[in-house]
Amino acid sequence: MATATELATRPPEKGDPRPANGWIAILRNAWRALTSMRTALILLFLLALGALPGALLPQRSLNQQLVDQYFTDHPTIAPLLSHLGFFDVFAAPWFAAVYLLLMVSLVGCVLPRTIEHAKGLRAAPVATPRNLGRLPHHATATLDLSPDEAAERVRGRLRGWRRTEKEAGSGRTISAEKGYLREAGNLLFHLSLIGLLVGFAGGKLYGYEGQVIVMSGGGQFCNTGILGYDSFQAGLRVDGTNLTPFCVQVNDFDATYQPNGQAESYRAAIGYQTTADLQSGHVNQWRPYQLEVNHPLRLDGSRVYLLGNGYAPRFTVTFPNGQQRVGEIQWKAVDQNTMLSEGATKFEPPGVTDEQQRRSSQLAITGLLAPTSSRGNVVTSVFPALDDPEVAIDVYRGDLGLDDGRGQSIFEVDQSQIDSGALKRIVRTNLVPGQSVTLDDGTTVRFDSVQKWVSLQVSHDPGQDAVLVFAVLMLVGLGLSLSIRRRRFWARLVPTADGTRTVVEIGGLARTDRAGYGEEFDRIRADLLGSPADGDSGVVSTTGDSPATDSSDDDSPGPDSPDEDLPAGDSRQDASHSGSSPGDNSAADGSVTAAKDG
Repeated sequence: MATATELATRPPEKGDPRPANGWIAILRNAWRALTSMRTALILLFLLALGALPGALLPQRSLNQQLVDQYFTDHPTIAPLLSHLGFFDVFAAPWFAAVYLLLMVSLVGCVLPRTIEHAKGLRAAPVATPRNLGRLPHHATATLDLSPDEAAERVRGRLRGWRRTEKEAGSGRTISAEKGYLREAGNLLFHLSLIGLLVGFAGGKLYGYEGQVIVMSGGGQFCNTGILGYDSFQAGLRVDGTNLTPFCVQVNDFDATYQPNGQAESYRAAIGYQTTADLQSGHVNQWRPYQLEVNHPLRLDGSRVYLLGNGYAPRFTVTFPNGQQRVGEIQWKAVDQNTMLSEGATKFEPPGVTDEQQRRSSQLAITGLLAPTSSRGNVVTSVFPALDDPEVAIDVYRGDLGLDDGRGQSIFEVDQSQIDSGALKRIVRTNLVPGQSVTLDDGTTVRFDSVQKWVSLQVSHDPGQDAVLVFAVLMLVGLGLSLSIRRRRFWARLVPTADGTRTVVEIGGLARTDRAGYGEEFDRIRADLLGSPADGDSGVVSTTGDSPATDSSDDDSPGPDSPDEDLPAGDSRQDASHSGSSPGDNSAADGSVTAAKDG
């Protein structure tokens, strides 16, 4: 029969269980390494490091135009950054991998500690060590009290501590512990961190954001589907169809500016209808709300923000056959200080059945809008408010390229159509409200007025409440773990020979270094034993550092049981009982001698 040494050294044979056990050991060690606090901290650092490109570089989910501009400005490095996913950081596989590993590490690290702490809450304080004189804080005195009276004094002073009492020979011991909320706060912090990450993940999976431009003066928007938005960013589990329905109507918009043109306030007077209003059929009843920047409308789990504003010139085109078309489309601001805006308003000719003729007679009005014009030869704006509007326009006629199946910006015409000659400029002029211009075919273009528009953002994040709650709990847990000290206290009460007096020996131990336990122990000693100046009490007290100090934050208390002595090697003479019995004269008259270790 093979010996254990031969089994350990021979190569594995077919059917040998050792390879399987080896894989189990490898997996077990990998799990222990992954769920260690060091690994969690490393992953948290990597997560923060990985989020930096998302803050420093433009992201496709937020602004594709800025990403395109970055490719134009940095044609060499941009493709490499795109290949690494730096323009879609929070959707990149490597970021998700770090995120998931951090979640697994935190859960595997914190949950076992939580279970152990729950068990520790039900456990009794550790037993009194055999040699209290080896503790960093200890004192001894003989009190003119009976053992029962001395025990009652200790119980009263330790009110609020978790304690237990045991009979020890002719005397008794009292063990007490305080500061359990320190570990509870530490666990609360880490559990809340897990909840925070879960809340963020839930928001990314089931949340969405959409932007829409609504005209002031009665313009409406309803959250019924993705088609109602100008731009829409959906979560991974959102398809844009089953959105919570609600409606918003912009009744008026008011912007106030300082004399230098700086914006002072933006306010939109809106009305809204909730899901319940729409389901009840009260479609003509609007609830009023004053929408301001950073003061969103919250309804049905969504938030409606006021993002921006601008102007939309209103043009009326009268064609030679007498038919009219009215165009009112938003123009975008090119100068936020003066709200000088540019855009394009496009028209289809009415009553034209021939496809070729229709495509060759489309109109576009492009140019600049100055809300407060300088009234010079070149139209420019001197103030952002709508005080004296003027437009400088070019009127184009021809094929706008609206039917070729390609997307086209609402703020400009297709430059390729102009370059190819399919779209030609007919006239260039400046107009104020009420003025018009006549084209070569008799078509007139009249500048009627300027309408205000607002940009609204609808944000739906089902994890926002959880994120808020867990963020607050993280702060609470951090405060508990930093402010509460874990400490232990023991007392041994031994009656003298005549039973009228009691030798009281006390000791204390802080669970962490520099926990500030010395001052508290001195107060407890003074309350129980009196001050050293009270000559009758025979108090001998020593407080200071000792090799017995427990500098770890785990559950190993140092000397945990009466049968477990403290480590040898301490050359300091400790104040403790001598080897004589409690009934000898040295204990009776209150004197205490220095005892040898052990």
